[in-house]
Amino acid sequence: MARLFILLFLAQVVLAACALISCLSAEEDQIRTLPRIVWALIILFFPLVGSIAWFVAGRQRTPGAATGISKIWPGVSGTAQRQPLAPDDDPEFLRSVQDRAKKQDEDLFRRWEEDLRRREDDLRRRDGDPPREDERPEV
Repeated sequence: MARLFILLFLAQVVLAACALISCLSAEEDQIRTLPRIVWALIILFFPLVGSIAWFVAGRQRTPGAATGISKIWPGVSGTAQRQPLAPDDDPEFLRSVQDRAKKQDEDLFRRWEEDLRRREDDLRRRDGDPPREDERPEV
């Protein structure tokens, strides 16, 4: 019988710890009915009832949030299309980064070519060489 009480006590402590962590890490817009500090005090002073109350009435569920087994196995969630977890997993973001890098490279090469042509023209003028084929005036 003592083992059962110890087991139930440990389960209550774990439940209270999970509820307290959930309460303290929840965003402001996810907390319902009472302020965060009141929920934390309820969970601390009444661990079993406070923890259950927090999970039932204290936190707001978001419509797209993963619940139950879908947290463990995301493919089980039933939604056909999952949102990327990070920007580097998002194909649109990766495509925009590649496009931006390509545009920057093209601009850089264009500026280098212009600078190279300007330097070549300066050297030709200094040496007295005739202008290049594409720079000769039309007759």
